[in-house]
Amino acid sequence: MPRLPIFATLPAAFLLGAALQLFSPAARAAERAIDKEVIIKASPEQAWASWTTREGIVAFFAPDARIEPRVGGAFQIYIDPGAAPGMKGADEMRYLALQPPRMLSFDWNAPPSLPEVRAQRTVVILRFEPLGEGETRVRLHHVGWGDGGEWDKAYAYFDRAWGHVLGNLKKRYESGPVDWSEWLAQLEKFRAQARAAAAAAGSAPKP
Repeated sequence: MPRLPIFATLPAAFLLGAALQLFSPAARAAERAIDKEVIIKASPEQAWASWTTREGIVAFFAPDARIEPRVGGAFQIYIDPGAAPGMKGADEMRYLALQPPRMLSFDWNAPPSLPEVRAQRTVVILRFEPLGEGETRVRLHHVGWGDGGEWDKAYAYFDRAWGHVLGNLKKRYESGPVDWSEWLAQLEKFRAQARAAAAAAGSAPKP
């Protein structure tokens, strides 16, 4: 009798498991992600409030926000509150999951300068780990990236930006909330310059 190939003598469940392992994410290239962390002088409850209240967001992240800490609730971060609707920052973002005061997640988009990626969404997960003595480790994990073109630009942008945001969170509990007055004044100055340039272009005689 001819001898069966060795794989023919193996249980079907084993073969299925091997196939799943072969094509699993671990067997392929690792998912591209941004990972940042910071240790802040605050309790997990305080850290949680920094990400789930308008007052908390304004203290370190952006000049204004709309915050509804529930699944599907608004997590809208207004980097430029005076901009047109849809161009303020993270205008339409939502909480995806909340486990106070340990974990939360939300969807995210790119800045208006990257319209192709801005029309799509990535996912940010935050975890809060108590360290004792009034300190908390905040871990940020940002996934869902495409490849090439604007995706690479967006990845590079947020690789820098999240480090800055977490740095501001650390400072918030060491030296107090961010003062956004200078930032808002600069934005208004830029808008005034843009309006003046548009008016000058409109009044210029046509050739």
